[in-house]
Amino acid sequence: MNSNEKFMCEDGADKIDPSRYRSMVGGLMYLTHSRPDIAFAVNVLTRFMQTPSKDHFGAAKRVLRYVSGTIDYGLWYTPQNGICLEGYSDSDWAGSIDDRKSVSAYGFNIGSGAISWCVKKQNSVALSSTEAEYISATAATCQAVWLRRILEDLGFKQMEATTIWCDSRSAIHLSKNPALHGRSKHIELKHHFIRDMVAQKQVELKFCNTEDQTADVLTKALCREKFTHHRFKLGVKEFELREGVDV
Repeated sequence: MNSNEKFMCEDGADKIDPSRYRSMVGGLMYLTHSRPDIAFAVNVLTRFMQTPSKDHFGAAKRVLRYVSGTIDYGLWYTPQNGICLEGYSDSDWAGSIDDRKSVSAYGFNIGSGAISWCVKKQNSVALSSTEAEYISATAATCQAVWLRRILEDLGFKQMEATTIWCDSRSAIHLSKNPALHGRSKHIELKHHFIRDMVAQKQVELKFCNTEDQTADVLTKALCREKFTHHRFKLGVKEFELREGVDV
């Protein structure tokens, strides 16, 4: 998607028949199960299923053109010694123009490729970027705990805390502070689950610069250079199809 373009429900453009739009976006939603690089764009498109406009339809066709141009791209996993789970969490504060709700996103890699990712608009309006990042980190923590249990059942128990990279120092400090103060007392109780998991050394939040935040590609539209860089870090790479395989 265009990094300078913002979409809203009432954009002034002519409305279209929603049936074709829903069919197109529904197919793209299915594709996000193996293409995390389009997860954010599809998440935005799903917000306009009720009354799509020509601009929304044009954005959906642009995603289809991107998919067509990268048909030989996919998640690529290389052999690794051992299984080490690593995650990243990010948010786009007040990213939705219509209701000013933030967008949460997280992803988890094993080795060179992503195995789990999620992009979701938050249920309530965050009063600060710290709160938005904290809510996103909690969602990532829940997923990390679940993935750790699956890996343990498969015989790959994680002996160390799972690292979750976050580009908000304030959110990291909040996850380690058991006290409720004026700026955090309004946050819903369920979002403080992360504090227990940090104390139990199930997860560990570590700081990374925004330029190195892989989840950035899951929360907002980026310029070509940044998008390509983070797409590679997700493990989405070009590869040659085997002989005899038709697309």
